[in-house]
Amino acid sequence: MRITRTVAGRSRRAAVLATTGLTASALLLAGCSSDSDSSDDTGSGANGKITLTVADYGQFGYKEAGLFAKYHELHPNITVKEDVTADEKVYYPKLLQQLNSGSGLADVQGIEVGRIKEIVDTKADSFADLSKVIDVDEWVSWKEKQATTSGGQVIGAGTDIGPMSLCYNTDLFGKAGLPTDRAEVAKKVAGGWEDYLKLGEEYKKKAPEGTYFMDSASAMFNAVVSSNAKQYYDESGKPVYKDSPSVQQGWNLAAEAASKKLTQGLAQFNDPWVAALRKGTVATVACPAWMAGQISTNAGEANKGKWDITTAPGSTAANWGGSFVAVPKSGKNVDEATKLVKWLTAPEQQAAVFKAIGVFPSNKGAYNLPDVKNAKLPYFNDAPIGQIYADEAKSIPETVLGAKDGVIKDTISTQINNMEQRGTSPDDAWKAAANAIDKAIG
Repeated sequence: MRITRTVAGRSRRAAVLATTGLTASALLLAGCSSDSDSSDDTGSGANGKITLTVADYGQFGYKEAGLFAKYHELHPNITVKEDVTADEKVYYPKLLQQLNSGSGLADVQGIEVGRIKEIVDTKADSFADLSKVIDVDEWVSWKEKQATTSGGQVIGAGTDIGPMSLCYNTDLFGKAGLPTDRAEVAKKVAGGWEDYLKLGEEYKKKAPEGTYFMDSASAMFNAVVSSNAKQYYDESGKPVYKDSPSVQQGWNLAAEAASKKLTQGLAQFNDPWVAALRKGTVATVACPAWMAGQISTNAGEANKGKWDITTAPGSTAANWGGSFVAVPKSGKNVDEATKLVKWLTAPEQQAAVFKAIGVFPSNKGAYNLPDVKNAKLPYFNDAPIGQIYADEAKSIPETVLGAKDGVIKDTISTQINNMEQRGTSPDDAWKAAANAIDKAIG
């Protein structure tokens, strides 16, 4: 299944969204297949024909939005072939191996935000500098800085971002005596994630039997940490996750949620999580932009109209997820690949991808285009997601990234799951996480 951008437990098994003019029935799972074939028809031929290869993971949405076909129409001598790896955790080690060997790279490579700092610090010389090709000011201010070296080299153009919201089941909220109007729900959690847990305790008092306030405390943890500028590393590149206020806050809230049985304790995107959405046993999900497609796809038509979306808890915006496309210097067609990257990440193309699969643009120019600005989700009671996500995106703080952000997030999430599922004490779970992280990052 072509889905995951699984850094920090993030998976996109089917991120297709129903924007204006689309319905939940249009949601599709993309298969594990690739647009590429087994031939070696790459590079430029004697007849002037060029084949550009794009290697990525999860669901970038280019094929779904018809962009490769459109590019061929605009440039008849160029054919674009996509090679997709379903799981980013499989894709990234292969990318590093190819970078180390200097062979096997595609003309364009996707890079996950949780990996971008390591690539910037250790492999920047392997990629073409895009600083003279793209206007970095077109992106939300913090996005392109993540892909920029200390010397000003820009190694990747931003694709999507994951501005945070809160998805909630209005049917379950109503049965538990909670407000269902999105503005009223926003007021209930306006004080932050602490208010979110208080709302969970209210829900628990009258919760329908067999239901839980949230799906996963580890998801809430990621949302909490993502709303802070300082997370796992400091500006010097030193891991500071053990003393990070945002990590401590997220961990304590996750431990509280687990101890009070506010969470169903589900590892997101696994089969039990999918089943819970289908059966309607989960009342809330921390919802970066790409998550709504997960819910609508997995909850299915039977739950259409039972979900809504409101702003995330608190006043601090958060981002969870996002990627880049980069051009390796070793490619046979670096100039043409660079032009393709510029085109794919322009506002019109990012808006087309948003309409096709729901991943939110990082290019600000897309926010005023109709397919983004007027976007609503019929599945979620016509929630005005274009407005919700754009407002959030504009105020997300610039985050200090570290080389092993993904490893740290994944490891902590695993131990939070252990608190939920196995009853592991917070102290023991934290010790296990810290030991595993220290071994992994050195």
